[in-house]
Amino acid sequence: MSKSKEDKMKTELNWEEIWEYKRKQRMKPMRITYDTMFRAKFAEDFSEQAKYNNYEYGREAADALSEIFDKDFEVLEIGSGSGTLSIPLAKKVKKVVAIESSEMAVNYLRRNMKESQVENVEIMNRNWMEVDDREIKDRFDLVVCSHFLWQVKDLEGHLKKMENASRKYCAVIQPAGRDGMVKEMWTKITGKSYMGEFDPDADYFAYLILRQWGRLVNVRIMNYTVERNFEQEVRYIASFIGKYVEADTHVKEIIEQYVSEKGLHKEKRSAVVMWWIRKR
Repeated sequence: MSKSKEDKMKTELNWEEIWEYKRKQRMKPMRITYDTMFRAKFAEDFSEQAKYNNYEYGREAADALSEIFDKDFEVLEIGSGSGTLSIPLAKKVKKVVAIESSEMAVNYLRRNMKESQVENVEIMNRNWMEVDDREIKDRFDLVVCSHFLWQVKDLEGHLKKMENASRKYCAVIQPAGRDGMVKEMWTKITGKSYMGEFDPDADYFAYLILRQWGRLVNVRIMNYTVERNFEQEVRYIASFIGKYVEADTHVKEIIEQYVSEKGLHKEKRSAVVMWWIRKR
């Protein structure tokens, strides 16, 4: 595709402005005032969810990518968090290098690695977009990020950086759709119809860019389950609602009452798995 045609398509689709608008919505800071320890507890919840059903999410993601990697692969995972994907993937490949900027997440990752007896994960406690391209150029057989795209301001730059680090494959994994409780609580508390404010739907922007670049993108859908206890469910809902309204004691009580009435259950979720061959 010629540069002029590519620029024309960008103008017509105007995806960059839409991306920036949606990203600002999804990355709004939480206003949680009912618990000063909320963020620490929420981080603990996140680590526990990573391990749910023996790392089910990570195992399903690794299985979805199994056709493109083997036991001799060296993999770079961007935004590894507490090890949701890193730990299951490390059991199938030679080495995983996990880049994670949050020290708290890195501490959980180290703990989870020890519990899982995983020793072939190297941790880089750094900001991915600040890593020098020369340091990582052509170092990895597979470069992957999971549930990470909304953290990236420059999506094109992120995808180019992934390709720079890869000598073979790149992959993006992004959960698809938000669960019913969050949607219903949004309407109950704000009085507005849910219009996708919290949906983790960044995958189609990445797909659009990659197709504009002429990449052939392979797409899979993976299924997994999620289960939270009462306190975790309340914090999970509050973490989204608190981006738009102050989650004070009153809001917490509304959420608690709602969760009590609805009851807890296993949620069936899906995620989009996209992979492509890095262009030489």
